[in-house]
Amino acid sequence: MYTDFFKTFSDQTEKSLEPYFKFNKLMTKNVEVLTELQLSAARTYSEMGLNQLKAASDVKDITSLAAFNSQQLGALTKLSQQMLDDSNKLQAIAKEFKDDVEQLTSENMKTVTPA
Repeated sequence: MYTDFFKTFSDQTEKSLEPYFKFNKLMTKNVEVLTELQLSAARTYSEMGLNQLKAASDVKDITSLAAFNSQQLGALTKLSQQMLDDSNKLQAIAKEFKDDVEQLTSENMKTVTPA
């Protein structure tokens, strides 16, 4: 008798907590992907910055200054493109997370019995 009671209680508890576990997995996956994106962006932007510092430290005369200045437009273009790419990646991650949460919500709404 008690065995059936505890089994039923355990099954009901597991079933009622399942949406929380699924949402927790979604959050964990999303945080992991966002962290990877942030680390990649930090690495890329630091490399770009360091390359600019190295190029600036190589300026020794007017000719090298003119060459450095001409490279600045290319560096800004590369930076702008990188920022645009990162923004698009972030939007895709946010859309995927939103879609996953909406799917989870709709699945849970199907299991709810009307009062």
